[in-house]
Amino acid sequence: MKKLIIVESPHKAKTIQKYLGGEATVMASKGHVCDLPQRSLGIDVENGFKPQYIVTPDKEATIKQLKSAVEKYDTVYLATDPDREGEAISWHLKNTLGVKGDKVRIEFNEISPKAVRNAMENPREINMALVDSQQARRVLDRLVGYKISPILSRKLRPGLSAGRVQSAALKMIVDREKEIRAFTPEEYWTINAILLKDGVKRLKSNLVTASLVEEDGKKIKVRSADEAGIITALMKLMTYRADEVKKGVAIVKPQPPFTTSTMQQEASHKLNMTAERTSRVAQALYEGVDIEGEGQHSLITYIRTDSVRVSPDFQRIALGFIKDNYGWEFAPKTPNVYKSGANAQDAHEAIRPIDLRRTPKSLEGRMDRDAFRLYKLIYERFLASQMTAAQYNTMRVHIKGVHDTHTLGFTVTGRSEKFKGYTVIYSETDDSDESKLKPMPNIDEGDGLSLEDVTSEQKFTKPPARYNDATLVKALEENGIGRPSTYASILTILSKREYTSRQQKAIVPTQLGESVSEYMEKNFPDIMNLSFTARMEGALDKIADGGEQWQQLISAFYPRLLRFIDRAYHQSSETLPDDQSDVVCEKCGAKMVIKHGRYGPFLACPNYPKCKNIKHLDETVGKCPKCGGDVRKRVSKNGKTFYGCANYPNCDFISWDPPAPYFCPDCGGVMKVVKKEDKTYYVCTERGCRHKELVKDKT
Repeated sequence: MKKLIIVESPHKAKTIQKYLGGEATVMASKGHVCDLPQRSLGIDVENGFKPQYIVTPDKEATIKQLKSAVEKYDTVYLATDPDREGEAISWHLKNTLGVKGDKVRIEFNEISPKAVRNAMENPREINMALVDSQQARRVLDRLVGYKISPILSRKLRPGLSAGRVQSAALKMIVDREKEIRAFTPEEYWTINAILLKDGVKRLKSNLVTASLVEEDGKKIKVRSADEAGIITALMKLMTYRADEVKKGVAIVKPQPPFTTSTMQQEASHKLNMTAERTSRVAQALYEGVDIEGEGQHSLITYIRTDSVRVSPDFQRIALGFIKDNYGWEFAPKTPNVYKSGANAQDAHEAIRPIDLRRTPKSLEGRMDRDAFRLYKLIYERFLASQMTAAQYNTMRVHIKGVHDTHTLGFTVTGRSEKFKGYTVIYSETDDSDESKLKPMPNIDEGDGLSLEDVTSEQKFTKPPARYNDATLVKALEENGIGRPSTYASILTILSKREYTSRQQKAIVPTQLGESVSEYMEKNFPDIMNLSFTARMEGALDKIADGGEQWQQLISAFYPRLLRFIDRAYHQSSETLPDDQSDVVCEKCGAKMVIKHGRYGPFLACPNYPKCKNIKHLDETVGKCPKCGGDVRKRVSKNGKTFYGCANYPNCDFISWDPPAPYFCPDCGGVMKVVKKEDKTYYVCTERGCRHKELVKDKT
């Protein structure tokens, strides 16, 4: 029997084809094949909000190819990703291609020969509850974007757009920035006593640093240099004794395996990867990466998940692996079980390796660097999560200083390793707990101590930190904004719309972003309300579970949206103020201002209508590879950004990407500038040419 499997991704198709060989033919739809039309609302609001789907223009050739293939095979399986989007893609494929039969949908949490073959033996019908949830999300997003974006463009600035989830995320970023601006730092001082146990030689290793925590038995906060001076003077008159010594054992449990959000957070902290980059690399690890000497293989399970659950079968495999490779003492008697978050759908396992025998050490130097680094992070986090807890000996000493009726309390703590537990995984990496260890002070209760020195330091309270990729993803998840599949895209969209920018790793709202957020909050409070947005996400989850009809959700939301839209249309314009430039108008001598038109920003004379002088506002981004002139960033009449030589029409160089200053030395093609993390590369754009070079820092 001839079998055809249709997936979304060509990479996924290649991996599965390698695993199955001649058992089946695997083809890719290359993502969604149907969507709402771009130039119209595409939703029949008068008849149950019925979506008007069309085959997207760029997929017509793919559909033709797939239709031809479907007619030739006895059995067709739709193996798109195991989530709402994947279910909707399968539904569109079945309807558009005319796939016969009901049980044509197969799904698997990992791309392995066993998982794929098992799925083929157990096909199911398309889950319309999941499809309806995706339809509801798409219709909601279209209504918000299509109805509100024109108002933003009319009231504030041409070309602006709004998004249902992105707007709420923007509000979080703007609110944090306002907190920072409104913050008034408060002065405080830290004071330490450098002490030596009586009868002990005065060696640096014997000195104990104790922190001031109490005055006359009450917690103390020193708020000025004068207070600090009085206390340090008093300390020099005191006698010191250890009046309490507490010893114990701290049990530190491993963290759960990764979800999408925690993976993005850790990749930001440990690997300096953006959420978008992490998503792309994780997708490759799931679909299949090229391993030197073996070809393409999938290494991890499905990467869009909010669950920390692990299948019992794989937990047993993990415990056996731990016992064999680390020892029985590192394997718990019963598998570790972790609780997923309150908003978790728990549809898929946590992110984990497919095969524990594929250790990071066995793959080092045999695959893409970023893919290896992220795989190592995922592998070690999972294996550690299945191990026993680490144990530490702890010690806390309370030291009392006394002079007349005055007392001051100081504390010193220590921590030493008793049992490595799960930290054995990280013993040779930066994740080692060695940095958390402190020498155990050689002090017993009742010991007298002498003051050797006093240190004090002025400090100021700090405002909340700006969001970065890790903290924003965490905040989105905690507030129920978005879902695992959307966290990275939310950050990307805000950046592309120029509502946010980056200062190193921090995400900062632009002036435009703040203006849009304030306007949206004033005129569309529901869209900007975090609780409302979270409730909408919860309602979409109920639809996915079959507990609610998607049209009911839209019917309740749409009339309220229309009322806000009507009110916003009839309010006065709130156009953003013009920015002054340093360019002098050659006709009247005034400094020109930056205005914003349909095709982007431009320079205009402020004395309009007396002076009607205008100029293009083009940003110089580099040198032309053809003539050496300046290359400028420009905007076409249809709103697309392109890069052209300033010497036009004498030089006709043009590019859709920021160009390198010279042509490819291998094929003579145009090279573009590509930035990855903190590095810049020149990459050839010609198909089939793989020339790539690192741009070295000229400083």
